[in-house]
Parts: sequence; structure tokens; C-alpha cells
Amino acid sequence: MMDFYKRMALVCEKIPEGTVATYGQVALLCGKPKNARQVGYGLKHNLAGQVPAHRVINSKGILSGAVYFDTSDMQKLLLEKEDVEVIWTPEGYQVDIKRFGWKNTLEDARRLREIFEAEGI
Repeated sequence: MMDFYKRMALVCEKIPEGTVATYGQVALLCGKPKNARQVGYGLKHNLAGQVPAHRVINSKGILSGAVYFDTSDMQKLLLEKEDVEVIWTPEGYQVDIKRFGWKNTLEDARRLREIFEAEGI
């Protein structure tokens, strides 16, 4: 399992500043498309060390990672610092995924796979 969390950390580090990725997107790029909840677990328990968890949101664009931070609005503040617009909705703080979502490419996925192989994970 630790290999998954190492992969997760590498993927999260590749999320460009000013963009967000979903838990499912991170899981897919780790090679485990059905492990979105495991991404959340890894971020919550900091199993991969320091990763930019503030850039990971749920599939609806809702900021659902407040438990990872010292204050409940820290994720929002960190995203806004990167010029990501965060709005309040009845479901909670939300980011427009179409506008701010990381549009990773097949080349990004290939590069990540090469890194995983080079790292032996």
C-alpha cells in the first residue's frame, strides 16, 4: 500500500499551481482508478509526507479536505492565494472544475509512469 501513497504524493506534486485535481483523477494517474477514497485517506493521514493536499477536491468541485488543515478555511485560502476562485454554495466551498481543473495529458500520465518505474513504485 505504501507504494500507492508514494505515487499519490508524486501525482499531487505535479498538479500545477493555480489548478485543482479530483481524488479520482489522482487515483487514475496512480494507476488505481477505483481508489479515490484511498487518496483521501492518504491525504488525511499524511501517509505520503507533505503534499499539496489543498489542490485535491471532490468530483463536484467541493473542497472536502478541511480535515487535512489546521483551520477549516485553510484549503480555501491556499487556493485563493494561487488565484483559484472559490465560491460558497449550499454544499460548501466549491471550485469550477471546468475552469480550474488540471487538464492532464496522456504525456503527463506517461511521464508519471516513467517516474514510478524509475522509483520502483
